[in-house]
Amino acid sequence: MVTRTDAPTRREQILKEAARLFAERGFHGVGVDEIGAAVGISGPGLYRHFAGKDAMLAELLVGISGQLLTGAKRRLQEADGTAGPEAVLDSLIEGHIDFALDDRPLITLHDRELDRLRDTDRKLVRQLQRQYVELWVEVVRTVYPSLAEPTARSAVHSVFGLLNSTPHLGRPAALPGRAVTAELLHRMARGAFAAAGPTDS
Repeated sequence: MVTRTDAPTRREQILKEAARLFAERGFHGVGVDEIGAAVGISGPGLYRHFAGKDAMLAELLVGISGQLLTGAKRRLQEADGTAGPEAVLDSLIEGHIDFALDDRPLITLHDRELDRLRDTDRKLVRQLQRQYVELWVEVVRTVYPSLAEPTARSAVHSVFGLLNSTPHLGRPAALPGRAVTAELLHRMARGAFAAAGPTDS
């Protein structure tokens, strides 16, 4: 979810293994004891970190939505007017590709388990996602000024669908390699935006 140079905390280890197991076997197909065993602690020991599986799922889905938004805002701040709109869009695409390739279990979780969240958590996920989409829409319309806002928004959602399809591409070992796959996804994303509307001359 986030690039780190230091060792992950025990809480982060639990979340990583919970995401993997939930994605592989479904939320109800995984017990607390199994998550604990995956990180080398007893099932009851997990309750020192989380109130239960529901809390883990909420932190995973709310957390990644928040991280995507924060990362996109950071990329815009780093550009700070020094990079052209095309470069900013490329940076946003690269950030989402990193998520799509490195956090594939979370995409599966979102697709399958979002409705299991409490209403408040699910609404927060949706709120963060809307902010993330609108940030993209603004950048896309800067690159493609001829795009009406609804069309730009539809294009952004379509590109997310394209990039988030990575869990269906097969096991990572079956892909042509991370760099090649990332480059392919990037070309396809830019191609989708270009097809939505040409850059004004």
